[in-house]
Amino acid sequence: MANAQSIDLSGHAAHHEHDHAHDEHHESFVAKYVFSQDHKMISRQFLITAVVMAVVAMTMSIIFRLQLAWPGEKFAFINALLGDKWGKDGILDPNMYLALVTIHGTIMVFFVLTGGLSGTFANLLIPYQVGARDMASGFLNMLSYWFFFGSSAIMLGSLFIQDGPASGGWTIYPPLSALPEAMPGSKLGMTLWLISMTLFIVSSLLGGINYIVTIINLRTKGMKMSRMPLTMWAILVTAILGVLSFPVLVSCVVLLICDRSLGTSFYLSDIYIGGRPLDNVGGSPILFEHLFWFLGHPEVYIVLLPALGITSEIIATNARKPIFGYRAMIGSILAIGFLSFIVWGHHMFLTGMNPFLGSVFVFTTLLIAIPSAVKAFNYITTLWKGNIQYTPAMLFSIGLVSSFVTGGVTGIILADSTLDINVHDTYFVVAHFHIVMGLSAIFGMFAGIYHWFPKLFLRMMNKKLGYLHFWLTFISAYGVFFPMHFLGLAGVPRRYYTNSNFPMFDNLVDINEIVTVFAILGALSQIVFLFNFFYSIFRGEKSPQNPWNSNTLEWTTPMANIHGNWPGKLPIVHRWAYDYSKPGAEHDFITQITPLADGEHDNGGH
Repeated sequence: MANAQSIDLSGHAAHHEHDHAHDEHHESFVAKYVFSQDHKMISRQFLITAVVMAVVAMTMSIIFRLQLAWPGEKFAFINALLGDKWGKDGILDPNMYLALVTIHGTIMVFFVLTGGLSGTFANLLIPYQVGARDMASGFLNMLSYWFFFGSSAIMLGSLFIQDGPASGGWTIYPPLSALPEAMPGSKLGMTLWLISMTLFIVSSLLGGINYIVTIINLRTKGMKMSRMPLTMWAILVTAILGVLSFPVLVSCVVLLICDRSLGTSFYLSDIYIGGRPLDNVGGSPILFEHLFWFLGHPEVYIVLLPALGITSEIIATNARKPIFGYRAMIGSILAIGFLSFIVWGHHMFLTGMNPFLGSVFVFTTLLIAIPSAVKAFNYITTLWKGNIQYTPAMLFSIGLVSSFVTGGVTGIILADSTLDINVHDTYFVVAHFHIVMGLSAIFGMFAGIYHWFPKLFLRMMNKKLGYLHFWLTFISAYGVFFPMHFLGLAGVPRRYYTNSNFPMFDNLVDINEIVTVFAILGALSQIVFLFNFFYSIFRGEKSPQNPWNSNTLEWTTPMANIHGNWPGKLPIVHRWAYDYSKPGAEHDFITQITPLADGEHDNGGH
């Protein structure tokens, strides 16, 4: 039986595209590495940009965590980093504290977990796993990255302006964000934030349209929808969510720009500054919340679904078992995608909404727990009695299942309007969404990097360093976010510069210190990853063609950066992606290009 190390390319599909493999050396440096239209290079560009942005966001979190643990303490490096204006005598300025919280959240949610995760793995895997030469439009793909890069550059550039970057939290609620005179972080920094996000949305829409068209139109012969890997299903639904919800954020941002610059009153009414009434009447900041969270909740699943898709592939491969409940997994992805559009109101239980409307949002939010639980149980059942290979990618995938369940349990509390009132805007919320969205997506991203590193850079990452990275990250992540639940239950509000003015919180200072110590450990543990990542790009062990004995199409391509991915004809797909440990088979994996034997059943053939 053929396997991925010894492929007979003569049986591939009769797609007679020109073989571009020999054109590689004619490209200039700029065409190959800068304005590349090749999906593999663009995925590397997204990944390395996201890694840089993640380091910036992580550094910010350490600075404001130090302030929360030891308020008023002097740290010389804060003065060296931020200068006398924002870090005088080594003490973090309150305005800069709020700005760091804002930009940290913005970078992590949008630039790392949306652009970085989808941009990297959608670009790398879609052509490979559906059997296409490249994306539907290489030019749109290139534009998508450069809009993302421009957006990232503007967001980072806003850190260096005189009034400081945007502040007011990553959700930038008006009236703070709508009134330039409200505080330093509402001036030019906020304008740059809005411009940056507009460019980011353009990037997401260009990418999303490209992903959808490629998956629907460019599948190779035999690649029915029912034979696609779950990564493709997850990325397809993610792209659809983005295309439907990001335009709403555009409208939200445009109206905010109008309020800031053109004197309109979409979000403003009855505002006093320094005792002086403003002219704005008739607007409502609640309108902003509706528009923002109509994107904001699908955004949670735009972040999560690619990570869940990656995990599905890695768990099946490394458990050496077919994924349990393939059709149920597809159904749960589709259900999550649909339900994500009708739950946004659970962010707004304290806005004075009609209690009946609140009860509707409670119902739809609790409903989304069902497809989420389907995924969690199916992962656990796939692991059950599997011949598990504990690669670093597999450990991070299992870590994702852990954080997805842990964070999901606290989500049930926040979904209930009566319970949510007690912990809204406290550290309980911070703990919940960092575990269920942040940790799960980060673990999925790390899993994907370790697993597909051979396809990205043709080399292997160091496995022992990968194990060290996982355990340090896993322990420190729970050390940071688990204790935050207790802070929230005690009523400690989020985003406050210091809680020393509230005597009832004095006994909780120790918890903040523990959280900060684990945050520093978690940041240091990423140095292990960064060394492993960049060292392996240049000096890592050369990868064999199919290092994980996996079934999907990307492992049937040569280990070389060639145009068109496959030399000669495109592969023909004969079976689904999860024929692992099939009774009677010669090997414990059967690639998708292996024809069915007489009387053999194809699980993806219906």
